Amino acid sequence: MKHWTEGFDDDDADEPLVRPYTITGGRTTPERDDLTLITLVTVISEAPADNGPGMRRLQPEHRTILALCKQPLAVAEIASALNLPVSVTKILIGDLIEAGHVRSRPPLAFAQAGGLPGMSILEAVRDGLRKL
Repeated sequence: MKHWTEGFDDDDADEPLVRPYTITGGRTTPERDDLTLITLVTVISEAPADNGPGMRRLQPEHRTILALCKQPLAVAEIASALNLPVSVTKILIGDLIEAGHVRSRPPLAFAQAGGLPGMSILEAVRDGLRKL
């Protein structure tokens, strides 16, 4: 029988297995439930100086998120740019929201429609899927 650790001793691996756990401080699930894949994240104001007190506690991934979100960017796009799982990305974004560095909001189409798409959009999606 194969031991569960076989194959993990490859010294040439690009990323260590423990990295996401480390950058989130051991947290495995996001504390916020309002962050979806299409939630837009934007920097509130210019980030503090790299040596400022608020930046010392931030991981490099937090700083990358701040650099990426000068323009509104979806959570899924941020996760892709960081090359991290979405759940880890949501934890990092939650840290930045709590620290007052970024804000999140639903996309304008959902905000204007009261959070739900109209029937015409749903019918168009249905028809498009049927054509596949």
